[in-house]
Amino acid sequence: MAAGSVRFDRRIGIGLTLALVAGGLAACTDADPDGGDDSLPPQEVAALAVADALTAGTYDDAPLTTEDRALAVADTEAVLGALAGIPRAVEVSWVSSVYDEGEGRAADAALSWTWDIEGTEDDWSYPVSVHLVESDETWSATWARDLLGAELGETGVYDVARTQPARGEVLGGGDAVIVTNRNVFRIGIDKTFIGADEWEPAALALAEAVGLSDPQAYADRVLAAGPRAYLEAVVVAQEDPGTIDLSAVRALPGVNMLSDERQLGPTEGFAGPILGRVGEATAEIIEESDGLVVEGDMVGRSGLQRAYDDQLRGIRGTVVSLVDGETVTEVYAADAVQGTALATTLDIDLQILAESIVAPIVPASALVAIRPSTGEILAAASGPGGEGLSTATVGQYAPGSTFKIVTLLALLRSGLELDDTVSCTETVTVDGREFSNYPGYPAAGLGDITLETAIAHSCNTALIAEADRIGTADLAAAAASLGLGATPELGFPSFLGSVPTEAAGTLHAADLIGQGQVLASPLAMATVAASVAAGSTVQPFLLNLPEGEPSAEGEDASAPGDEAATDGAAATDEQGATDEDAATDDATDATGDGTADEIVPLTNEEAAQLRAAMRAVVSYGTATQLSGLPGEEVGAKSGTAEFGDADQTHAWMIAYQGDLAVAAFVEVGAYGSATSGPLISAFLQGAQG
Repeated sequence: MAAGSVRFDRRIGIGLTLALVAGGLAACTDADPDGGDDSLPPQEVAALAVADALTAGTYDDAPLTTEDRALAVADTEAVLGALAGIPRAVEVSWVSSVYDEGEGRAADAALSWTWDIEGTEDDWSYPVSVHLVESDETWSATWARDLLGAELGETGVYDVARTQPARGEVLGGGDAVIVTNRNVFRIGIDKTFIGADEWEPAALALAEAVGLSDPQAYADRVLAAGPRAYLEAVVVAQEDPGTIDLSAVRALPGVNMLSDERQLGPTEGFAGPILGRVGEATAEIIEESDGLVVEGDMVGRSGLQRAYDDQLRGIRGTVVSLVDGETVTEVYAADAVQGTALATTLDIDLQILAESIVAPIVPASALVAIRPSTGEILAAASGPGGEGLSTATVGQYAPGSTFKIVTLLALLRSGLELDDTVSCTETVTVDGREFSNYPGYPAAGLGDITLETAIAHSCNTALIAEADRIGTADLAAAAASLGLGATPELGFPSFLGSVPTEAAGTLHAADLIGQGQVLASPLAMATVAASVAAGSTVQPFLLNLPEGEPSAEGEDASAPGDEAATDGAAATDEQGATDEDAATDDATDATGDGTADEIVPLTNEEAAQLRAAMRAVVSYGTATQLSGLPGEEVGAKSGTAEFGDADQTHAWMIAYQGDLAVAAFVEVGAYGSATSGPLISAFLQGAQG
């Protein structure tokens, strides 16, 4: 290499470049033309080692004296501080030729620091230089604080300030704002307000007043905290504190109510099992974030808020300052970037209506509404009995006679018509197992009746007697045509049902009436009703993601449901009687996904016949309580499925009216018409305003 030239670090992709360096420096050694690092001059190897040490923040392998290594560690900890958590790279920009210095030889190198500041393409970069000396044919660096920053001087350090971005809102249909920053009260016990002997009784009183499920656990937290601690019990919206009497709570001893802002929905717990909640980042979330989340950040803790936290959270603003005594100089700033809104299809009024309907129900319950013309999920309410589980979207239960709409479609495809005659007997026997109709089945519905009448009155025996007409593959195909058993990527935890693709004997008979090993969620059965109403297969959706935007990763599309819903799979529905043993008879595909290889589209003619049957259910069948509803005509199907030891029943009803399809479910109830029918009626009436 010619005199006065410099070498650039080939490891960072700059390559070997010629440039002029002032000062009359001597030529450095040429590199191996093959580019092997073994050919680098020793002063360049030393410069690269310094850069590596600064990048890692560890100096065990750095070309420094033992004394300088200790000084480097101390200076790095003191100078960088909070900067240490931000990704960085230190690279060699150039290395000078060797020159004489005193009785030895020396060289200089220019290094470049680059800090990868979150959320901006404008990284923070600055140059530093390092002096290299040779002693006994070994090159080493001279440590100085300015290797960490050129303007640090003897006492300067870096300080990092972060600004929280505004979190993205959760929107509903028509971009109506669902979750946004709302004024809240953080209610808790301030231990400085009362004496030590009052801490426990005060905590218990507050816990009772705000409805905590375990008052003693809260009291124990209060007792365990320091003598000047404030222990938050609950956060409530100032405008809508729900059932909490703020005046009464404020009057309790030791209570402090702090005004703050939090991400909340329009009502307490609005769509909570689906949307989730926002709270302070846990240690686990911080650890998994690779530095994107730090202590004190507000993040999604569950549900869609957690799944789409990267989108909703936004990007923190970062300001880096050089602090030297009382002098503070800003050296880098990146503004906070607001989070991006997450658009859903939820209708705020319908969701509130649905939640008010299931709120008083003690067992797990759900009410789901879909717009058939589009597939938009308008409401997905889960009752308190689910204890936080989204029963509406991930519950797995035998659907009982609501599944007879699927069986009816399979029979229509086999060649039967609604006015064809079928035989409804008191009992029917399959492989030694006796099936019967539900207690109180109308005597007028027995004998030779039309297929429509069998659906209207929900005759078990008539459908089971036609079992030879349709196989399990036919049943699964019909289910898929109605959207049941599909496995689309919906972007949130969901279960759209499963129908075995291979079964025979008593299991197949039980499948026909929505027992056996057929499983569905309220969302799945609302999809069936929506497909009938729309006249085509409906795929429900909840999220309006930008085109090409992937759904959140890691979502389990088949979150577990209630064991009782599967353990007694062959028990019966409201009109049947088998026993648990039948659940295992002749089963060859207990885990069938319920989808056919290719979904056979639902035709307008098929849908018209299904609608006629569902209208008959309302006109003279098991859902006559819906016949007097105002507005457009209503179609429905009730269903009840026994489970466990066949001494308890799931209560179902599905219905449609105009461009609205709905499913109601109660885990433990009476007949579907008696328990879930009133829920459907209240919802359809309320939906009309």
